[in-house]
Amino acid sequence: MPNPVMQPGDFVHILWANRERTALFRLQPAGVYHSQYGIIRHDDLIGQPWGFQGQTHRGEVFYALPPSLEDLLRRTPRRTQILFPKDIGFLLLKMSIGPGTQVIEAGTGSGALTTALAFYVGDQGRVFSYERRPEMQALARKNLEALGLAHRVTFHLHDIAQGFRERDVDALFLDVPTPEAYIPQARAALRPGGFFGALVPTTNQVTRLLEALDQHGFAMVEVCELLLRYYKPVPERLRPTDRMVAHTGYLIFARPVQTGAERTKTAQTRAPHAPD
Repeated sequence: MPNPVMQPGDFVHILWANRERTALFRLQPAGVYHSQYGIIRHDDLIGQPWGFQGQTHRGEVFYALPPSLEDLLRRTPRRTQILFPKDIGFLLLKMSIGPGTQVIEAGTGSGALTTALAFYVGDQGRVFSYERRPEMQALARKNLEALGLAHRVTFHLHDIAQGFRERDVDALFLDVPTPEAYIPQARAALRPGGFFGALVPTTNQVTRLLEALDQHGFAMVEVCELLLRYYKPVPERLRPTDRMVAHTGYLIFARPVQTGAERTKTAQTRAPHAPD
């Protein structure tokens, strides 16, 4: 929870009183925020309670609020497309991500999903994030450091075709172009009965991934997409907004289970040796 009053280093979400736009910036002593509606001096906010009503030098009224995690994710500095909050929120629930969870993600990208995972696993959990591109990993690390969450993440600059370095993790999520190519590696890293998830943008990718999951002993397979529609919050003319966040990708979830061959192998390993 944020401190009762705004302090240097806090992110602040600015809501303009008669405008549809918002702004987000980090407070620093002597800082100045410039906008088309006027100037906001950071020193005028530092020490004020959250929800503070102020005015720019042009008289535009605004409210200063603590940002939500969604606000921060939407404004993640990026070089590639990030997962949308609507997809992130659902996968967190489906994959049972919470305090103490050990979770792998690949690839890191700009770090939006990494941020959400790190936020929810808490200091008792751990996020292991895999990326092949040094420049993307550097950007993600910078984004996580800005939010004070980098200490919960282990960043790997590593090709996952060579396998994951961790074993028996609780959950694993793939956001890569060909997730079907890495299902054996994912299964080797997951604990028995763990949670697998992936996101792909096209149906032919879904088909290839379903085939790979079937070949490598995954069950409880689900495929879905999430549609999100906002409404104009005006009592006398309530209606949907003109724009809608529709298709962003297909989410696939599955659980690794023990196959018949694996059960036989396990039984043979555990069976006592016959006497000589």
